[in-house]
Amino acid sequence: MGGASVAYHLAELGERDVLLLERAELTSGSTFHSAGLVGQLRADPTLTRMNVYSVELYRRLQLGENPVGWTESGGIKVASSPERLAEIRRQISWARAYGLPLHEISPAEVAERFPLIDLDGVVGAAYLESDGYLDPSQLCYALAAGARAGGVRIVQRTRVTGIDVRGGRVRGVQTDQGDVACEVVVNCGGMFAAELGRLAGVRIPVVPMAHQYVVTEPFRSRSDPPLPTLRDPDLLVYYRQEVDGLVMGGYERDPAPWTAGPNSFDAVPVEFNGKLLPADFPRFEEIATNAQRRVPMLADVGVRRVINGPEAFTPDNEFCLGETAVGGFFVAAGFNAHGIAGAGGIGRVMAEWIADGAPSWDVSHMDIRRFGGQYASPSYTLARTVENYRTYYDIPYPDRQRQAGRPLRRSSAYAWHVAHAAQLAEKSGWERVDWYAENAALAPDAPQPEGWAGRYWSPAIAAEHRATREAAVLFDESSFAKIEVSGPEAATFLQWVCDNDVARGVGDVTYTQALNDRGGIESDFTVTRIEEELFLVVTGTASGARDLAWLNRQARRRNAQVRIVDVTGATCCFAVWGPRARDVLASVTPADLGNDAFPYLTAREITVGDVPARAQRVTFVGELGWELYASSEYGGALWETLWSAGQRHGLVAGGYRAIESLRLEKGYRVWGTDLTAETNPYEAGLGFCVKLDKPGGFCGVDALRTARAAGVGRRLRAIVLADARRVVLGAEPVRWAGEIVGRVTSGGYGYTVDASIAYAYLPADAKPGVEVEVDVFGEWIAGIVTRDPLVDPQGERVRS
Repeated sequence: MGGASVAYHLAELGERDVLLLERAELTSGSTFHSAGLVGQLRADPTLTRMNVYSVELYRRLQLGENPVGWTESGGIKVASSPERLAEIRRQISWARAYGLPLHEISPAEVAERFPLIDLDGVVGAAYLESDGYLDPSQLCYALAAGARAGGVRIVQRTRVTGIDVRGGRVRGVQTDQGDVACEVVVNCGGMFAAELGRLAGVRIPVVPMAHQYVVTEPFRSRSDPPLPTLRDPDLLVYYRQEVDGLVMGGYERDPAPWTAGPNSFDAVPVEFNGKLLPADFPRFEEIATNAQRRVPMLADVGVRRVINGPEAFTPDNEFCLGETAVGGFFVAAGFNAHGIAGAGGIGRVMAEWIADGAPSWDVSHMDIRRFGGQYASPSYTLARTVENYRTYYDIPYPDRQRQAGRPLRRSSAYAWHVAHAAQLAEKSGWERVDWYAENAALAPDAPQPEGWAGRYWSPAIAAEHRATREAAVLFDESSFAKIEVSGPEAATFLQWVCDNDVARGVGDVTYTQALNDRGGIESDFTVTRIEEELFLVVTGTASGARDLAWLNRQARRRNAQVRIVDVTGATCCFAVWGPRARDVLASVTPADLGNDAFPYLTAREITVGDVPARAQRVTFVGELGWELYASSEYGGALWETLWSAGQRHGLVAGGYRAIESLRLEKGYRVWGTDLTAETNPYEAGLGFCVKLDKPGGFCGVDALRTARAAGVGRRLRAIVLADARRVVLGAEPVRWAGEIVGRVTSGGYGYTVDASIAYAYLPADAKPGVEVEVDVFGEWIAGIVTRDPLVDPQGERVRS
């Protein structure tokens, strides 16, 4: 399915020299046994857009020469718990931002649309009339026919046996029918994708998981109107009509990986084409019991067929899309059993990526380059993927923590954190401190947000926030990704990659964005010039693997003579921030920390106690302070030195939840939410970084000149909500003068300003002072657009 969709959309873009290879027959992978449900609304805005596009495509195909069996039956998502109903109401809010007519219906209305249901325990539901289902095989054949009509050649019964990689780029493929020279290869291998990736020396972390559903015997009259699709995630089950019967399946708590083991990669048999696995009735028992509870008739209806087919799942339930570390070697795989709903959008995104260099939608969270080195391990990949399947239908609460494969990446101060009651959270394999429980007693009056925002919370967050504003706090930022770029062309290369002027003097630190050709923000980070031919890029924890790949890709494009090395694990990073930060650091270093000797946005080599370190005067909280970098073997001593020195100055240890609250007040942007590949620096309020007249230009400069000349149509704005206890989580729609004009990118509680803060892209004329409303779990909360930053707008504190 994936390959047919990519080929179809490449043909639509005018690409004619396209060859689609199928190892057996079209649909003989996972497509032929897919259940065929198409639900559009997802927890992710981009995936929702991809699925909406898919439905539009399926409607068109249904009216063409090769109909796909599209039945626009509508779709119901049932809530069998109050918590699930809250999730549904949040999803209804999201839907408003995308023009999807999702609306809440009562249990009685559910029964009207799906008369087979038993409403016991049902407290509510959502209904989307444009959801539906289709015949997956017919969809694949229709896409293949469209691709052929556009000039694509399709060759079946041809197995790829090798991939030619030379000079860091793909050059061709070997097959059992002969070799093919090419510049681009797209791995759409489904459950075979990891095996194909290994042929190119690339790790594709997908695991084939056995997924079961049943098709019942006929029991409905053909004159009955079509039933909508139905999901009851609290009971782990889904249903759709199949002619005069039902398809019923689900996601059990004891999943079964197939062919992959903790000490071995997947090994799908060569002859496994168009085949199914034996039925596993004991594993299906939980699903069958729950399904009969919700649709009692199933207990008396015979089963015509049990489908147990392997589906490729990823460790994080996101697709694997995009160009890999090998130039020209793309992947579109790991569809997590919802590839039929997303197939149209996947094909469109991939075709744009191949033909234009970047997709028009932000798919960074689906980018194959997001996976760190730990996913080279089959045991880690398997554990995370099995956990993902097991929790497929769990409510996605904010800051929900994964447990598999932990603890893995640990700071040199990890033992200290554990001994001091740290609340640890995992990100990109790193154990990171969110807060210290022992600090909760310092803020007994801290206001707890209502609802979901208050589930994962502690008064310690407020205490650590306030200490940063009033005294000093020590933060462990060792998980931040650190990448060295060196060589005789390092300065020229980074000048091209970055929109700001980063090749300044040795010791200068520059905040910058890296843009794509369309002027969208692919990343933001700081660049420190350590030596004439050595630079340090510091970026976010979750961005490290992707940014490393991005820099390498740009180096290939420019044929730059540079060396790019990830030094994250080799270097610790601790930050001391707050008005007393200079006092703390001065007590353990002979270095002059005054403004003249050590100004803001500069770096110096110093010693801290017995430890040689690089101090960088930067901040992400809006206060005076330094980040201290040292070789990891010194990390424990460095942390303990700073901690001991700070006690007489009121130093407190703090975590990332306080940093988040502090940065919101200061208006610092976060990539992946406030900044994406779909936003440019002018819209984001970062025009001060853009150096249009920089000699030699930079990637995206032409697009930014065009954008600047056209004027900014929207801007990232701060909104302060009238009810401080109602805290946004992200993606909530924003309404102005009765019309939805944007959605929240990020938000939280500011303990200095005592307010609930949200950021959203709004029309440029929605200026500070404008009154808006934000939909928080179905309730419109008043807010006012406010000039940011909310704290220290002149930046005096960071330069004090």
